[in-house]
Amino acid sequence: MILLRRLLGDVLRRQRQRQGRTLREVSSSARVSLGYLSEVERGQKEASSELLSAICDALDVRMSELMREVSDELALAELARSAAATPNETVPAPVRSMLGSVSVAGVPPERVTIKAPAEAVDVVAA
Repeated sequence: MILLRRLLGDVLRRQRQRQGRTLREVSSSARVSLGYLSEVERGQKEASSELLSAICDALDVRMSELMREVSDELALAELARSAAATPNETVPAPVRSMLGSVSVAGVPPERVTIKAPAEAVDVVAA
């Protein structure tokens, strides 16, 4: 099962880490407890829209940008789940074109492999 709260937490963590900021710094700026922010980043707690707004403000990131990144990851996770149902098949052109619109750590789309382990979905560079 794909959990939105886990994808959201992963994106929030990456945003924070890109800025070189600590959980403590962001939690203080967002006026949310360090423990709660940590649980949100780990996908253990659902964040309300008010909390997400405060975290986005603290990270100086538009909520629409955050949600767009989460949406892209959700789409990839859904594609990976469907690809896992039919292993060893060529990735269809629509999927390949979607990968072209998603940044995977600067890796070209033709070098991206979608893997779907039983518990989670990972997108990895080949």
